[in-house]
Amino acid sequence: MEDGTGTRAVVMGGSLAGLFAARVLADAYDEVVLVDRDELVGVEGPRRGCPQGRHINGLLARGQQAMEELYPGITEELFADGVPTGDLAGNVRWYFNGQPIKQQHAGLVCVAASRPMLEKHIRRRTAALPNVVFAERHDILGLHTTVDGRRVDGVRVHRLGEGGVEEVIRADLVVDATGRGSRVPIWLESLGYPQVREERKKIGLGYVTQHYRLREDPYHGDLSINPVASPALPRGAIFTKTDGGRVELTTYGILGDHPPTDQAGLYAWLKSLAVPDIYDAVQHAEPLDEPVAFRFPTTLRRHYEEMDRFPDGLLVTGDAVCCFNPVYAQGMTVAALGALTMRQHLHTGAAPQPGQYFRDLARDVIDPPWEMTNTVDLSFPGVEGKRTLKVRMAQAFLKRVQLAATRDGSVAAAYMRGAGLVDRPEAMMRPGFVLRVLVKSFGRAAATNGTAPKVTDRTPAPAG
Repeated sequence: MEDGTGTRAVVMGGSLAGLFAARVLADAYDEVVLVDRDELVGVEGPRRGCPQGRHINGLLARGQQAMEELYPGITEELFADGVPTGDLAGNVRWYFNGQPIKQQHAGLVCVAASRPMLEKHIRRRTAALPNVVFAERHDILGLHTTVDGRRVDGVRVHRLGEGGVEEVIRADLVVDATGRGSRVPIWLESLGYPQVREERKKIGLGYVTQHYRLREDPYHGDLSINPVASPALPRGAIFTKTDGGRVELTTYGILGDHPPTDQAGLYAWLKSLAVPDIYDAVQHAEPLDEPVAFRFPTTLRRHYEEMDRFPDGLLVTGDAVCCFNPVYAQGMTVAALGALTMRQHLHTGAAPQPGQYFRDLARDVIDPPWEMTNTVDLSFPGVEGKRTLKVRMAQAFLKRVQLAATRDGSVAAAYMRGAGLVDRPEAMMRPGFVLRVLVKSFGRAAATNGTAPKVTDRTPAPAG
């Protein structure tokens, strides 16, 4: 595709990371072309190119804020389309080590949309931008570069089902949003660039999802019931209201201990969780589909910020840079925050500098959640990795925070603000908060069974 007028950006990949990128690029380029193998426009169900679309995909509170910044009014649009909502700390029944944390509103808006519903609205808002074009049903063959390979100036593609004739979409900027399976590292090596360092951690995660319609209400005003896996019992679940008047269940296990996909086996698995709430609820529920499995063997981070040579005209975003443990629901939020970081490098109208973009992305967006989840992952004895003094100290403090959160609503709210990426991890190291955690966690012993009654404190959380 040749065009002698105007500026053009090409986004490889039409999932949420690609849509978020297209949104910010549309403010800086005359045309934005979004390329994907799937049909995108008008699609409302799960897509072949997004297998996780059949499972719960949590949008953290900071992700909701970023999404709203990119698409003003979209949160209310989702609620008007039947998406339930609540406060992540005040309306979600969290269980850590089988104990319920105290519920307290923390100003954390939860958007309990299914992945297809969220994609539908974000795609619709992106497609409404007059300078965004969707190149659907196109396979991406590789990058097109200048003769010296120092600049990416396009993408080689062919339209599926039309004989595989290759064409080049010329671009002033190319953004890779093709996810975990990104081929950009291989393409860069073929151009003579150094190999990007990859960091992986084997977690052996497997989960199963099923949707239900309830005959009785187990929530009693809550939005979701979430028993979290622990080293003592590395099985967990999310059981949440979602769009269409349905309930969505995703239950998981790590290190090869995976839920079964037969109905009787799944029910038996749910009975083994730390609390009986979900098992009891599904005894009064109508399954709407068959259980579906998904496997996630390793986390993955590509350290583009460390590369001393990188071509101009190319950026990478979303899971193509960092693929988190999905249990912590950070992927979509990090993709939205990555788009906001990209916007900061576009506002002058000058071509973005890849090295500076990657350094900012790593420092401001990826490092905090990556370190947070690494600390939690390594608390499971079977997960391989270096348990440095810093990691062990963080694990010990986190254990105290979670215990204190079962007794103190303000601790629970602050912890959820950190887990929701609204506050940076260092917010929990303020002297006043540390003292409160220590006092509450070394107080009277908590109940040891998983059937403690729901404890609710709905007073507002302190600011910050």
